[in-house]
Amino acid sequence: MPEWPAEYETLREADREHRLSAEDLERLAVAAFMLGRDDEVVPLRERAIHEYVASGRRADGVACGFWIGWHLMMRGDVAQAQGWTARLQRLADADDPRLQGMLAQQAAVARMWGGDPAGALPEFERSFEIADRDAETDVLVLALLGRGRCLQLLGRDDECTVVMDEAMTYVSAGRVQPQVAGLLYCAVIDMCMGHFDLARAQEWTRALSAWVDDHGGSVAYRGTCLVHRAEILQLRGAWKEAAERAVEACAILDARPEPAVAAAHYRVGELARLRGRLDDAEAAYARASRLGLEVQPGLALLRLAQGRPDAALAGLDRVLGEPSDDPRARPLQLAARVEICLAAGKVAEAEDAAASLASLSGTDAPPFLRALVEHATGAVLLARGDPRAALPRLRRAWTLWRDVDAPYEAARARSLVARACDALGDTDAAVMEADAARAALERLGAVGEPFGVVGSGAGDGPLSPRELEVLRLVATGATNRAIAAELVLSEKTARGT
Repeated sequence: MPEWPAEYETLREADREHRLSAEDLERLAVAAFMLGRDDEVVPLRERAIHEYVASGRRADGVACGFWIGWHLMMRGDVAQAQGWTARLQRLADADDPRLQGMLAQQAAVARMWGGDPAGALPEFERSFEIADRDAETDVLVLALLGRGRCLQLLGRDDECTVVMDEAMTYVSAGRVQPQVAGLLYCAVIDMCMGHFDLARAQEWTRALSAWVDDHGGSVAYRGTCLVHRAEILQLRGAWKEAAERAVEACAILDARPEPAVAAAHYRVGELARLRGRLDDAEAAYARASRLGLEVQPGLALLRLAQGRPDAALAGLDRVLGEPSDDPRARPLQLAARVEICLAAGKVAEAEDAAASLASLSGTDAPPFLRALVEHATGAVLLARGDPRAALPRLRRAWTLWRDVDAPYEAARARSLVARACDALGDTDAAVMEADAARAALERLGAVGEPFGVVGSGAGDGPLSPRELEVLRLVATGATNRAIAAELVLSEKTARGT
């Protein structure tokens, strides 16, 4: 693997001494990209195009221009990218299918992000067929990525997974340029997270981390990689390390703005909220929002933690009424709405939200999504006063959370299991389940954690330490009067526990 700082300095020094060849200018452009010197990439490739055309190599010039369009599209400069596509159309040989395949791909990208994935899909397939015939591996892999994105946007997740697996075979074999490899790693992780396929996301995140480490001195994709790592670490319960990675990602991406910078600040906000640092969470969500990211459901859950459930619901209702390109956004927002409605005593509205969430899942849904559904449904049943029906749903939720290695969610489900057992009179089980849930949340550092909201009114959240002590005494067979005397409580309070 190239040491990118050395590669860059060697080529830059050579360029100062004499004009580089077109090929070396392209190498220098790649090194600049990998080091985060984005402003140098287009000028260097423009010079390369001029050299190619001046020497009669127009086809090579068009191929170089394809990468300019790709770079601009990656930065979000869609109008400039489309301008380059039009410029290259005039330069390209109309009879050269290889070049037309490249240009068709750029047009397909613009069409896809313009909201027409169904219309873009045939163009990506055409680009793939041409690149496959002409052995243009980089273009072929980008066409596969485009196909995968379109399929994901169209809700055809199984087909998307097959296409992305094929694309990653080229990446794993080291057959694509580094800028393409990094993009594919990030894209496949994003798609896995979009499908709630946490195991595959973790596997590819490890691979991306190793790839970034192998590319000595590179900046490109390092920040994005850290954002993915932070999210996986958060799910696995390694909150301190996750927060460190998220802050590190912010430092890298703030200096080199790209779409992932907003996600980095959102992740900082999520981890601050979970650890009870509400002011820090507020600031991080505000920063992510200024950068253009939708900050729900994190902000709504922050408002709940601040004791403002009405503001929380207003934010969620607003976002749930808008279309979203993020396939995992709605399930997470609906799950948050269930929790907040229950906290606000709006059990009927929570039931509606849980039903909407269940409609997004099925028997073949990923375990994470099924866990969300079981957790929400069980919590609603418990709030409805039906602990017997709630208990199997909550136990399934706990099992699924445990299986996907999500200890925070597992502990919250287990705290609801404790409440269901208590409501059914099984105080021994209630004590054991509540103790286990509280210990898990304390290990995570979940400051101010509600332990799983199940209804309205005081005492409807967790089993407090006081309640646990009452349950322990009940489990010994003590009378209400004896318990009250032991805890200096009224007999009425003891009887109501």
